[in-house]
Amino acid sequence: MSEALDIDFSFSRPIPGEGLTAELGARPWQNPPQFSTVDEALGYYIPRMAQEDFTKSLINVMEMGVPLTSLSNTIMLSGVMEGKHSVDVGILIMPSIIETMKLLGDAAGVEYDTGMEKNTSTVDNNTALMVAEKLAASKDDVKQPVEEMTEEPVTEDEIKEPLAGLMARRN
Repeated sequence: MSEALDIDFSFSRPIPGEGLTAELGARPWQNPPQFSTVDEALGYYIPRMAQEDFTKSLINVMEMGVPLTSLSNTIMLSGVMEGKHSVDVGILIMPSIIETMKLLGDAAGVEYDTGMEKNTSTVDNNTALMVAEKLAASKDDVKQPVEEMTEEPVTEDEIKEPLAGLMARRN
């Protein structure tokens, strides 16, 4: 009466997660970089940063208050992922990329955050405060004053319900 199960015990099937991997050398960062020196990498980035479409986008992002260190880090990592240069060359060119962005920002007359100041947390707090104020102003809700709560100690007589649940202590 028992039916035979049709189970394939073949070991030629893919292992779990195999579809998420690629052959060695199939990704751009697994191959030798296109630019192996700092000079070659800067020769790639500087002319592209001087293009009008990049400059307009950069100015808009600078006006939003995004630190230049974050932007240069993003540019560097995308270059590594595209196989343009290695991580170590990318780290070496980051100061030059930041200086180029500062030059473009100064030429456009934009105030920018380099991300290297000591008081960057106050800038972030001020930005968060401005965003919160804008959100609060955009709501049509009437603001109600918040009543101050006073803490009163809870006595054992007030706890009448037995504690229940997975982590409750047993009596």
